[in-house]
Amino acid sequence: MGVVRDAKKAVDLVRKAVKGRNAYRAVRAALTERGPLERGRYQIAVYFADSDVNMYQMRQWYKPLQELAKTWPVLVLARNAAGAQALIADGALPVAFVPEVRGIERLLRRQDIRVVLYVNQNTRNFQMFRYGRRWHVFINHGESDKMYMTTNQYKAYDYALVAGQAARDRLSRTLWDYDVERRTIEIGRPQADHYSGVVPYEPDDRTVVLYAPTWEGDRPAAFYGSVRSHGEALVSALLSDPRYRVIYRPHPRSGVVDPEFGEANRRIIRALRAANQADPSAHHVYDDRPELGWQLAAADVAIVDISAMVYDRLAAGRPLLVTRPVDERAQVDEGGYLGACEWLHARDAADVIAQVERVRSDAEATARLQHWVRHYFGDTAPGAPTQRFHAAIERLMGEWEAWHTRTDEDVAPDEGDDEGED
Repeated sequence: MGVVRDAKKAVDLVRKAVKGRNAYRAVRAALTERGPLERGRYQIAVYFADSDVNMYQMRQWYKPLQELAKTWPVLVLARNAAGAQALIADGALPVAFVPEVRGIERLLRRQDIRVVLYVNQNTRNFQMFRYGRRWHVFINHGESDKMYMTTNQYKAYDYALVAGQAARDRLSRTLWDYDVERRTIEIGRPQADHYSGVVPYEPDDRTVVLYAPTWEGDRPAAFYGSVRSHGEALVSALLSDPRYRVIYRPHPRSGVVDPEFGEANRRIIRALRAANQADPSAHHVYDDRPELGWQLAAADVAIVDISAMVYDRLAAGRPLLVTRPVDERAQVDEGGYLGACEWLHARDAADVIAQVERVRSDAEATARLQHWVRHYFGDTAPGAPTQRFHAAIERLMGEWEAWHTRTDEDVAPDEGDDEGED
């Protein structure tokens, strides 16, 4: 078994290398065709060091960043060839491919970057942190109570744009000697102002249930995924009742660590397909598209794992159930919404219809939900989060100007070779 496993790893490494080389060539060709970026145009950069597997972290920010770019042009700094290729293909924002540090240095000489935004905690972020005289700002790729949201890595950034008071409370409980009031700025959930995508069916009298599980996780503390423990049973129950329509939106990384988890995911997809073949009017949806928004608006009830999807749905202010992890090693922070949420235990997954109807009709559950919506996101009126996001950027730009004017002399970034894409 060990020999077979090693052989598979070797094949995977070769495939990854080939993919990387092909992506590198494609990116270089695309940027050569585009031509150089206009010098001095960009003052805001989004740093993305990941491959295409984590593009969901960038895609959810496209709409808010495009809106921001109407005032402050935004440039994405891509470090990985596959990630850069995906960004270019999406065409949402201009891209600079800077695989090497000297490429970053060249870009910083040509662009007046004052604010750098980070959507995740990639270790290569530290290669960008070396450049001072600009704000390094963590914007994350979602709001949640996962352990990821209280990592000590927050201290590496000058500021963090957070959703609301719940995020500040979470950081205050966890981080030592971290000035939460000064270094965090509340902006709500700007993505909620930009729900995207078109509903792929004609709405009717069916109750729509969104099931959006996370992946299996790469360590016991993050074993939040419910596809194997809850998913097959709850989807089967919903598919068996003609009063319900299922939107299944699994995490794009489902099965990357645990093959059995991946197979359970595929069985659910096959079950949806079979149900639609048996009843074409059902219009159950397997959703693997990048757009996020229409699902949250269309679903009467959402069933989600402990992940950013809890809070994406919470921002919509509509009923939801959260799957309780079956692995006792999974860390569950019940100091916030998870201490008052509507849990769906694995033992109740087959009886999910009763749980769905309960959260739809329970007045107390509705009141609790609205309380936590305000606590996590503040003002969720249309347009309010976007205004707060833009105000945060304006504040950072003003603070940059204040620091710049009190400095006696400019300090240029380290000199590097003129290689890399600007």
